[in-house]
Amino acid sequence: MLKGPVDKTNLPSRHVTEGPQRAPHRSYFYAMGLDEEAIKQPWVGVATCWNEAAPCNISLNRQAQAVKLGVKKGMGTPREFTTITVTDGIAMGHEGMRSSLASREAIADTVELTMRGHCYDAIVGLAGCDKSLPGMMMAMVRLNTPSVFIYGGSILPGRLDGKDVTVQDVFEAVGKHQAGNMSDAELEVLERVACPSAGACGGQFTANTMACVSEAIGLALLNSSGAPAPYESRDQYGIASGEAVMNLIEKNIRARDVVTRKSLENAARVVACTGGSTNAGLHLPAIAAEAGIDFDLFDVCEIFRDTPYFVDLKPGGQYVAKDLYEAGGVPVVMKELRKAGLIHEDCMTASGRTMGEELDQIEGEADGRVIYPVEAPLTKTGGVVGLTGNLAPEGAIVKVAGMATQEQYFVGPARVFESEEEAFEAVKARQYEEGEVIVIRNEGPAGGPGMREMLATTAALSGQGMGKKVALITDGRFSGATRGFCVGHVGPEAAHGGPIALLENGDIITLDAVKGELKVDLTDEELAARKAHWKGPRETIYASGALWKYAQLVGNARQGAVTHPCAKGEKHVYMDL
Repeated sequence: MLKGPVDKTNLPSRHVTEGPQRAPHRSYFYAMGLDEEAIKQPWVGVATCWNEAAPCNISLNRQAQAVKLGVKKGMGTPREFTTITVTDGIAMGHEGMRSSLASREAIADTVELTMRGHCYDAIVGLAGCDKSLPGMMMAMVRLNTPSVFIYGGSILPGRLDGKDVTVQDVFEAVGKHQAGNMSDAELEVLERVACPSAGACGGQFTANTMACVSEAIGLALLNSSGAPAPYESRDQYGIASGEAVMNLIEKNIRARDVVTRKSLENAARVVACTGGSTNAGLHLPAIAAEAGIDFDLFDVCEIFRDTPYFVDLKPGGQYVAKDLYEAGGVPVVMKELRKAGLIHEDCMTASGRTMGEELDQIEGEADGRVIYPVEAPLTKTGGVVGLTGNLAPEGAIVKVAGMATQEQYFVGPARVFESEEEAFEAVKARQYEEGEVIVIRNEGPAGGPGMREMLATTAALSGQGMGKKVALITDGRFSGATRGFCVGHVGPEAAHGGPIALLENGDIITLDAVKGELKVDLTDEELAARKAHWKGPRETIYASGALWKYAQLVGNARQGAVTHPCAKGEKHVYMDL
């Protein structure tokens, strides 16, 4: 906590608060009710993704007020602002999903522009839905300010027939309904009870996966992501986060002091041992790129390969985020990883202390129900696996949490679809065969554009009872709620002429998550001959607007699908201007 007047010589807010030439700027601040003391203090951007689009974000406004109280307690001046979100659960299964991944970049860009334009000295960022979490963290690392992240919290599980239910159950119920195994009335009851509160999807889907990442990487206070969104106890973490950012300003601890190669490895460990979303394989490289660190999909998957999976969370397991919180949360998970020597303890965290020092204060232990002891894991390798081979020279990724070893090998003929809609209609009409590998292409970052998630299709397959009887590969993405042998992020994508663009119906594809292979039974010469006759990327309807711009700029999935040169191309750091 700061004590007494602050020397702003090296703080960005000096550009708008100090000296006679800034009298016009100060007049605006007086207009908003600030006094001379507040103007002279460090300025902290309190960025939220609040909106009325979905329950993920609806509580962020209230939580931001708690953060502002903490900043004020620490002798800082908080300034609240908002940015967009595109909520995947609402965008899923239609054209709206093209906006999802692009929104991650828009969030990072708009937070950066707001911070730059108003010369804030630090940031506390609150986010609630899938892409808003990495987007906010990317902005922090890009700006390299003192930064604290706080998750808005998960939704409470619904209850039906004595069991917890989540939105995943609703997506899969659509498949059951299509198959004639669920009535209209049963579906209507489920949709009314599955999501009973504010908060992000409760399973270890992308939002909760990235919330765990925020703690493991050090940008969030330990255990701050655990409490469900409706719990007013979250306000205590908001206040503490506001106070923490003032401590970071005093000590000049910046985001890139926290986000390092070692802390990225810690984060990947936590994703693997919790059976987290495959989307972490996209977001961790993007965060790394903002720090100028080489940490791509292959690096992420290397960590996944030798990390035991010992936290039993949906969709592969039984429990939801609330259960993890009650079992001790991410700190207890990291304590278990530390017992196995799988955590770098010397990484700095948002508290101003190292991860090792933070974990020394955690008294909880694995409960053996939600969090298994690391020496007795659910499986000995991570819940997410990377694949390479002649069908994915730039890699691919699959979630195997909850899959038996024998289920992690699949060989079958390809059934090729040129888009998600085409595949979904075929699945709905049962126009596929058991034993086939369903291929959905032209859904990559550039080719989609937007690298859509395929939850509607995979959930329909599960709902039809075919989730384990077919496999699916795509250059697009999968929701964290996807289960079954579903391989995403196949690179290079079809739009860039990757091998997935050259597949034909009947080609024999081998998926082997144990060996980490994804290959097609074609020789290099056969692939080259097909490439010579390839007619180029599919033309899309997005010839203008934000998605056209995104398609022109976006890089490959292996490096995180970022849209600018990141830290390796920068000629200045915002904090030092």
